[in-house]
Amino acid sequence: MSRFRLQPTPAQERALRDHCGHARFVWNLAVEQHAHWRSGRKAAPGYTEQCRQLTLARAAYPWLAAGSVVVQQQALRDFAQAKANFFDRTHRRPTWRRRGRGEGFRVVAVNPDDVRRVSRKVGEVKVPKIGWVRFRWSRAVADGVKSYRITRDRAGRWHVAFPVVPEPISGPGTGAAVGVDRGVVVSVALSTGELLSVPTLRGTERARLLRLQRKLARAQRGSNRRGKVKAAIARLKARESDRREVVKFSV
Repeated sequence: MSRFRLQPTPAQERALRDHCGHARFVWNLAVEQHAHWRSGRKAAPGYTEQCRQLTLARAAYPWLAAGSVVVQQQALRDFAQAKANFFDRTHRRPTWRRRGRGEGFRVVAVNPDDVRRVSRKVGEVKVPKIGWVRFRWSRAVADGVKSYRITRDRAGRWHVAFPVVPEPISGPGTGAAVGVDRGVVVSVALSTGELLSVPTLRGTERARLLRLQRKLARAQRGSNRRGKVKAAIARLKARESDRREVVKFSV
């Protein structure tokens, strides 16, 4: 996946949250239907039957009909694929989705004109029922993309990812071998004597993280204060993850 940072306006961000909520609601309903199945009972509904039920639910609930049917149907299709992967023993059983964790949705059947470049560092992607949403054009988007996934991480940042088939990387062909040992103090030690360390938080950032974790332990569950502390911790963790991504791509 080729991922880019989305830059939605406040109104677009609210609409994106609604899309995530609708996709999560439809996914959890599908999980509940299949969790109810037991040996001897009627088979759980498949994708086609669930789409028919979705049509009835959209007619009965205006808040669901206000969302995009493309996003909601794709959540059902993703669930069907997840069940197929589970039965093929390649993935785990699909489980419940919680608000704030793994937020996102997928859009397929994307037209070539639905992704465009506006300026040197700005691009736009067309989202159903929202319109054009800007993202940071940090590198070229592959030609002929057919789908994309929009996600929101725990730090509150939005991303759009396009599926890309990477170019094959050929080996050096020298026949040389290098031993690799993973450690704690030193992340990776090579038999050539080279020591590689994964970047982490700075001293002041680690001290702030410790203070926030202590504050989180004292905060009451479900309170606004606890939510703000969790968001601050997530931003620190995201900063650490971004530094590791920079090192990974530079190597």
